[in-house]
Amino acid sequence: MSEAPGHFMDDKNKQALQFIEDVTSRADEVQRQVLSKILSRNAGVEYLQRHGLSDTTDLETFKKVMPVVTYEDLLPDINRIANGDASPILCSQPISEFLTSSGTSGGERKLMPTIEEELGRRSLLYSLLMPVMNQFVPSLDKGKAMYFLFIKSEATTPGGLLARPVLTSYYKSSYFKDRPCDPYTNYTSPNETVLCPDSYQSMYSQMLCGLSQNTQVLRVGAVFASALIRAIEFLKNHWPLLCNDIRTGTINPKISEPSVKESVMKILVPNPNLADFIEAECRKESWKGIITRIWPNTKYIDVIVTGAMSQYIPTLDYYSNGLPIVCTMYASSECYFGINLSPLSNPSEVSYTLIPTMAYFEFLPVNRKNGAISHSEALEHQDLVDLVDVKLGEEYELVVTTYAGLYRYRVGDILKVAGFRNKAPQFNFVCRKNVILSIDSDKTDEVELHSAVKKAANNLLPSDAILIDYTSYADTSSIPGHYVLYWEVGQSTRPIPPSVFENCCLEIEESLNSVYRQGRVCDKSIGALEIKVVEIGTFDKLMDYALSNGASINQYKTPRCVKYTPIIELLNSRVVLSCFSPKCPKWSPAHRQWTRTSCEIENKLAA
Repeated sequence: MSEAPGHFMDDKNKQALQFIEDVTSRADEVQRQVLSKILSRNAGVEYLQRHGLSDTTDLETFKKVMPVVTYEDLLPDINRIANGDASPILCSQPISEFLTSSGTSGGERKLMPTIEEELGRRSLLYSLLMPVMNQFVPSLDKGKAMYFLFIKSEATTPGGLLARPVLTSYYKSSYFKDRPCDPYTNYTSPNETVLCPDSYQSMYSQMLCGLSQNTQVLRVGAVFASALIRAIEFLKNHWPLLCNDIRTGTINPKISEPSVKESVMKILVPNPNLADFIEAECRKESWKGIITRIWPNTKYIDVIVTGAMSQYIPTLDYYSNGLPIVCTMYASSECYFGINLSPLSNPSEVSYTLIPTMAYFEFLPVNRKNGAISHSEALEHQDLVDLVDVKLGEEYELVVTTYAGLYRYRVGDILKVAGFRNKAPQFNFVCRKNVILSIDSDKTDEVELHSAVKKAANNLLPSDAILIDYTSYADTSSIPGHYVLYWEVGQSTRPIPPSVFENCCLEIEESLNSVYRQGRVCDKSIGALEIKVVEIGTFDKLMDYALSNGASINQYKTPRCVKYTPIIELLNSRVVLSCFSPKCPKWSPAHRQWTRTSCEIENKLAA
């Protein structure tokens, strides 16, 4: 990809930075304009009329009459749209597709309605990232980015709308595929390798292209930290094949997708010296600093390491020799929110500046005590806090009103105000509400886990045994990471066969949400669930440990997820049996209710 003239890039960068300065300086004014525009263009939609807001666009009336809602509140309307109702239910513009969230409802991915113009809004936020980054790491236009980007499975609703992850939607759009010549989006991976639906062929071809252009790489990344670590693990397992391709200038026969082969062969040339160099590095006993060893000009790692992804920071530091880890933006399926204006800050201090043009933002004050989240009386009185009125150091749940038809929607993210850029607040991402386990994009909450464990524990009854207590742990010490459940089992003198616990593992996996099951079955980003049976009395020891560290015996309850190393060491020291799920759970890209609906339609037609 040819480089644009330097002066043009300088002007483009200045315009982007000036835009940020302008909208953050007028954050209150911009927010009012955004809400007014959303309400005026959607004045006739059914949802607003239902709540008595048909032709009023003022902020005060909006706050007075519109409820604060969750996904479950909107589900009947979303199902109508998914089933083919094209009337203006939530938005005056046609719903172009559904974006599937990593959050789930009833075990299935949430469906977020979107409209065509939202792609332009997301593209705008992407266009701000490199002008900001270039202030801290100059000359990034002199080389390439090795980013491991992937599409995921998509489905079609009964009404004919696509349902797919937001990044799959973006990568398949003209904004990505036909992006203009720009040195900042000059990737080592051809578009065809990113858009390949076969995850093995996509990973192999992207890694091959990245290795072949190793000295041109200035930044290495993926969306999530877990994906980049999986890429390094892939290199560990496949470097002999990759080196052979580089040495001979040919591509492995397993890469069978014609467009992928053609795009890779435009890059690949026989290079025995490079193959020897990569082989020598991969043969070394230690993989410490492997990123800087093979891609020596890398200046930083670009991945998300906030929230649950923070568990991967030590591994990234090991592989990168401590290169800066940059989290550039904050986004979700509901809306793209903001960017990191201090990208070289420590990962534990990352803050995101919400861009006021993206949506109308409100904030529900929360209080966290002993890890539990409670809301103030603000929710009852609809007295949410506006973007410019949040208080430094306080925590809030994010609430959004979007152009695509979400009104006062609770996103579920807990944010802490870390500072301000002009009038726009900067937030630390604290956590996802109620999530206790996460390996990749999966999010398992306590209620879902407990329900799955309770159901699986019934398998113990024929052996005259019961589950006394349990806790869980997201183990990322191996790749891919996996869920570990510690079970204390009360039983008769008759031993329980390991196969019983294996069946329990599988039954738990079958009961978990579709995002988890997709990670196991399709993406291979999550390993088999493991149950570790511990000695009788282990959870008494766990309570003793908590009490010795200041917990109150009157308030103590078993934590359903543990992260603290001494506690994990205590549990592991008392393991008497370890069993894994014997096979993958069932998974389909379509929602279960769509399958049922399709069958019902077919049966009616047959009748």
